[in-house]
Amino acid sequence: MNDRPDTPMLDKVTWPSDLRALKPGQLRQLADELRAETISAVGTTGGHLGSGLGVVELTTAIHYVFDTPRDKLVWDVGHQCYPHKILTGRRDRIRTLRQGGGLSGFTRRAESDYDPFGAAHSSTSISAALGFAIANKMTDQPGKGIAVIGDGAMSAGMAYEAMNNAREAGNRLVVILNDNDMSIAPPVGGLSAYLARLVSSREFLGLRDLAKRLARKLPRPLHNAARKTDEFARGMAMGGTLFEELGFYYVGPVDGHNLDQLIPVLENVRDAAEGPCLVHVVTQKGKGYAPAEAAADKYHGVQKFDVVTGTQAKAPPGPPSYTNVFAQALIAEAKRDPTVCAITAAMPSGTGLDKFEAAFPDRSFDVGIAEQHAVTFAAGLAAQGMRPFCAIYSTFLQRAYDQVVHDVAIQNLPVRFALDRAGLVGADGATHAGSFDLAYLATLPNMVVMAAADEAELVHMVHTCACHDTGPIAVRYPRGNGTGVAMPEVPERLAIGKGRIVREGRQVAILSLGTRLEEALKAADLLEAKGLSTTVADLRFAKPLDEALIRRLLTTHEVAVTIEEGAVGGLGAHVLTLASDLGLIDTGLKLRTMRLPDAFQDQDKPEKQYADAGLDAAGIVNTVLTALRHNNVGAEARA
Repeated sequence: MNDRPDTPMLDKVTWPSDLRALKPGQLRQLADELRAETISAVGTTGGHLGSGLGVVELTTAIHYVFDTPRDKLVWDVGHQCYPHKILTGRRDRIRTLRQGGGLSGFTRRAESDYDPFGAAHSSTSISAALGFAIANKMTDQPGKGIAVIGDGAMSAGMAYEAMNNAREAGNRLVVILNDNDMSIAPPVGGLSAYLARLVSSREFLGLRDLAKRLARKLPRPLHNAARKTDEFARGMAMGGTLFEELGFYYVGPVDGHNLDQLIPVLENVRDAAEGPCLVHVVTQKGKGYAPAEAAADKYHGVQKFDVVTGTQAKAPPGPPSYTNVFAQALIAEAKRDPTVCAITAAMPSGTGLDKFEAAFPDRSFDVGIAEQHAVTFAAGLAAQGMRPFCAIYSTFLQRAYDQVVHDVAIQNLPVRFALDRAGLVGADGATHAGSFDLAYLATLPNMVVMAAADEAELVHMVHTCACHDTGPIAVRYPRGNGTGVAMPEVPERLAIGKGRIVREGRQVAILSLGTRLEEALKAADLLEAKGLSTTVADLRFAKPLDEALIRRLLTTHEVAVTIEEGAVGGLGAHVLTLASDLGLIDTGLKLRTMRLPDAFQDQDKPEKQYADAGLDAAGIVNTVLTALRHNNVGAEARA
């Protein structure tokens, strides 16, 4: 290790073992340098910033106190893990964050032993850490499970389900509640810090254990009274009664930016002989970077930015984003219809519902990270005559699939699902890709599933959703900007299950669903240049299918190709089933399906991801030409 006085402290730390060799008095400098390195890296790559800045000291303290990676550290969601990655052997690659072939923006098991559990969806950390803790207990192996969970993630029921099941882990489980947004604790001052250190100390734990054992020898009424008095007193002092009732020993609140407070408390918790502990740590998102501290969202997610000024790089002017088009279309529907209302699960800005809330605050509901509740809440609203739009990212609606089936589809309730981030999502990678909604929704009876080919189509589909009162309906649309088409002055109510012909030809038929339509039209131009007359259809609906249109295209063209931004089991599978039911398979039909590969695709630019998946114009042309070559070879063999 280089110990020159002028050597930055961070240069001395490649692994947590290096960190643990430092003296406590050196940790403040290390944390300051770690914060500066995080800011510099995200300024280069873009990504999640505010949440990581808020846990710089906490990350430093955890790796200093606990024996990672033997102690399994699980970050909830994982978007705050950039400082963690810097301290765990990945500083040399930190400026590849969220790039093709680079580091993930979340924790990832394949990336490092210090990432024991991959995460990018919320509220999974306590369950996973409990699994590590119990496994070590069952096999008599050393090591704790440590979950760091943000206050927003504590709004999800899964966190409490895990805590309710945590007693068996004993002192092998530590939950660190990172309170940075909800203000669920009083301001942290000297008295609360002193109390946190006191109640986590061995002396206090020993006295409390002695008191418990003595109380058990009292008559039952006195024993119960003593237990309740102890819990009530500690709850009054520190606000931990809820967690105590779930079987956790509550410690806090602790100033999450004061290493002199954090480290002794974590050391006490590490060495405690009691059961599972919850440490309540109060932090500030964006801490230590003035532009982030001043921003309303604390620079939660940012583009590349100038580190000195905080100015983020702006994309060149272009078409509006699909998210914004949806928001404006929904506002227009709400102006026409007082029963239109909107629900989101902790993603108001991501889904555009922040704009809807500004216009209709009494008709907008953010239920927190609780997708299951959001769907059933929407079902209740629909059952009472309202027209609810449940706006949830495609990847997050997976968390509420049983509610979609049981509470919406079976009861045939007219809940409107707006699925943002459908298809591939670029830098957020596989955890946020909306790859599966076509398969998991189109298989459900009563469900109508639409996919917008462009922003004008999205306006029509939002209006169609608002008008559809005979059952559930979903519209999916991608992340990013539209194509720049002219926007309709008046939305059109689409006929359910009816597609449209965009370009008429004779030999090749491309049946497109969603925003691959633009690539389908490019492919048609390339095929025409090769002398192959091509029809392009925008099916609009994955369910119900436009059977008449599909039958005509399959029976009048030499080759037919379906293309969709979804996994196997979606449009292509349904078209193949229809062709089989119609007896067209036996006629030598040359039907090919193009969909996402049966793999989780890594992060990259969306256009690169789709090219790798073969879902661009070149891929369509190749699929058509291969089908024609195969047909010609087969014809020669038969001759």
